[in-house]
Amino acid sequence: MSTRNLELEVMRYDPEKDEAPYFQKYTVPCPEEWVILDALNYVRDELDTTLAFRWSCHMMVCGSCGMMVNGEPSLTCKTFIRDLPDKVRIEPLENFPIERDLIVVFDDVIQKLHKVQPYIMRKDAPPEDKEFTQTPAQLMKFKQLTMCINCMCCYAACPQYGLDNNFIGPAALALAHRYNLDNRDQGKSERLDILADYDGVWECSFVGACSEVCPKHVDPAAALQQMKVDGAVEYWKQKLGMTGEKK
Repeated sequence: MSTRNLELEVMRYDPEKDEAPYFQKYTVPCPEEWVILDALNYVRDELDTTLAFRWSCHMMVCGSCGMMVNGEPSLTCKTFIRDLPDKVRIEPLENFPIERDLIVVFDDVIQKLHKVQPYIMRKDAPPEDKEFTQTPAQLMKFKQLTMCINCMCCYAACPQYGLDNNFIGPAALALAHRYNLDNRDQGKSERLDILADYDGVWECSFVGACSEVCPKHVDPAAALQQMKVDGAVEYWKQKLGMTGEKK
């Protein structure tokens, strides 16, 4: 098994002790099939037990190991050593407060996820003793949007969220669009009142960085542009007195 020495430059910061973040270097002997998360685990297990970072599944499902790898928001369980140079800089995700070392605080985005009402909303009573059926075509309208694992890489890449954290942001807006496209949902109009507000979809400048870094190819940038169209249509429907949900 071939190995090479990888020089990791890792941001360290404990707000209870440090005046400012700083970088610490570690040399890690890495097999080529390792990912960055493996290298970080080696550091914590063998070199420095004080290093703090999050991870859980190691298989691109939990979304908890997102970090900046050489300046790009990445899942460290997906970022292979063989694709990187011999020197790698690891930092916490940008645009979030640092809790400690590579761990950031997601409280703001969690509140935004609740704000967009990410659940099926019904105005009509469900059919008695029946399930809501859904065709494969109806499922495919929103299926890719369900792939989001809340890694928050899109927020770290979003320049608008970096400038104004009142912006609801890509992951939360894309999740709302997932329910807007669901044929079982009747809450699109109510949801758009929130999504099309001043801190909603119209704040998006369509740079597209959120979609570029998304490890699950959700394409939140496209979802936001679709919601701009939906918001404009809904505005005129309300102006003209046209109501009702169509799927």
